[in-house]
Amino acid sequence: MTEDRSEPKVVLLVRLLSAIDEGRYTFEDLKTRIADGKPPSTRSLRRYLSILAEAGFPWYFDRASSTYRFAEGYSLRRLNLTQRELLGLVTLKRLGASLGGTLAGYIEETTTKLLASSDRRSANATSSLAIRLDTVEMEPAVEATFETLQSAERDRRRVQFAYVDKNGKPSDRRVDPYGFIVSSGRVYLVGFDHTRSDMRVFAIDNVATVGVTPQTFERPADFNLDAYGANSVSGVFHGATLTDVTVRFSPVVAKAAAAGSVARERRVARRDDGGVDITYRVSDPFEIVRWSLGWGAEAEVVAPASARAAAREIAQRVAERYRDV
Repeated sequence: MTEDRSEPKVVLLVRLLSAIDEGRYTFEDLKTRIADGKPPSTRSLRRYLSILAEAGFPWYFDRASSTYRFAEGYSLRRLNLTQRELLGLVTLKRLGASLGGTLAGYIEETTTKLLASSDRRSANATSSLAIRLDTVEMEPAVEATFETLQSAERDRRRVQFAYVDKNGKPSDRRVDPYGFIVSSGRVYLVGFDHTRSDMRVFAIDNVATVGVTPQTFERPADFNLDAYGANSVSGVFHGATLTDVTVRFSPVVAKAAAAGSVARERRVARRDDGGVDITYRVSDPFEIVRWSLGWGAEAEVVAPASARAAAREIAQRVAERYRDV
């Protein structure tokens, strides 16, 4: 079965709800109304209608006019959201605003349509919850690259591009794009690199001259993007083995350190002095080393010995830079 990948399904479903609410579209009209440039197949549209029916939306087919409508007296525009539902929507909008760029556009489009379909009072609702995230800012050329890669990922098309790694080394790559990860203000492409015959992660802002090839691919059934970098501090590093790294935090920062979810697997041991020892199971132990130095003198890498030695070396190099202060 071929899946329509032109847009996220949630956007199509929200558009479908809005179109049914207008009550003036035939089956074929709905296809054009809900999709931007790539109408869904007949099978997909029937599946979307089934999803809405199972979710409790009382649509029906009006044989007299051959249009799809809601039951008499029902309208999404009179739907009153609960405070929890409203908070969720407003929070999602604020999350989108903090991401910025293309990603913000996707979230803004979805939440705007959801809010427009609800009680009008919700459009001006405010929230007592503020989200602080690194903004994802893209230059126009980078955003164009991102959109091209996204299109190739949706259509399962192989891409080729020029890439410059973090050490400034250039190379040409042929990649099957599997998905994208947002981390620390940057967007990364995850995919199978045919040039290296292995999985790789590419910073989008280091990609140039992207070309979409005729070759298609199928993403492995067992590939899970969420799990790919789950054992990484940055969320983009993947390794075959995991290592335990223990960091000792002082009482001053113990609560903040314990509350943070730096790695998916960790163990927290509370000490009598109010501090904590947290053991992180990660793909790259040196990511934890570098991250722990951000806590200054309030954190100390205690195990394993190789990680502790790496922390000491970095600390000595930093101290050397400030020797003349």
